[in-house]
Amino acid sequence: MPRDGSAVSRSTSRSHIRTRSVLRTPVRAFAVRLHATGCSLREITTILAELGVERSYQAVWQWVHRLSDSVPDPPEARAKRVAVDETAVKINGEWSWLDTAIDLDTKLISDVALFGHYGTDPVATFLFGLVEKHDLSNATFLVDQFGYRTLLARLGLDSRVDYTDRNLIEKWFHTLTMRLNRFHNSWVGSQWSVRQWLALFAHYYNWLRSHQSLDDRTPADKVLN
Repeated sequence: MPRDGSAVSRSTSRSHIRTRSVLRTPVRAFAVRLHATGCSLREITTILAELGVERSYQAVWQWVHRLSDSVPDPPEARAKRVAVDETAVKINGEWSWLDTAIDLDTKLISDVALFGHYGTDPVATFLFGLVEKHDLSNATFLVDQFGYRTLLARLGLDSRVDYTDRNLIEKWFHTLTMRLNRFHNSWVGSQWSVRQWLALFAHYYNWLRSHQSLDDRTPADKVLN
């Protein structure tokens, strides 16, 4: 279950140190952010070259993947309303399923998980991992199908079917889909490489992308402050 506040603070601090060690220069930080927003490696190197910075595809690839391996986990949150949902994505032409949970009040992506098959077992694994990472004992889960409600009830968590307040997670999946369209609706690579990209995208969304509804703060800033 969630750790005490001092442990969370130390863990967050260590994670930030690891992230800064990967992004030691503004050039690296800029390149990684471009990739998270959907630019290909070729587009990134072209943009850098136009700014007078010559870097190879391999260099940018290493920055991106080193950060994917070291991004901090989302801050532990005591959410009141959490939307959970899943969507299908293609990897090498084969379908996989992506489960996501978002805190509706802070806009924080609480967790993202990719599974190679569809069914109740992957969803149960995702939900169990979610409640291990965050204090959700007082949260209400907003879902769009009754299968989620059955699994949440087994974990002793409150839930209700909701088709209106869940708009945020639908918008997030829409944003994700736009990014995926840059990969022609199908990744070419392993599930491991997809998980790396998802970790980087969630990091960008939580720690770098400001939200107008949060007074131009990031979800991580909202949670931590």
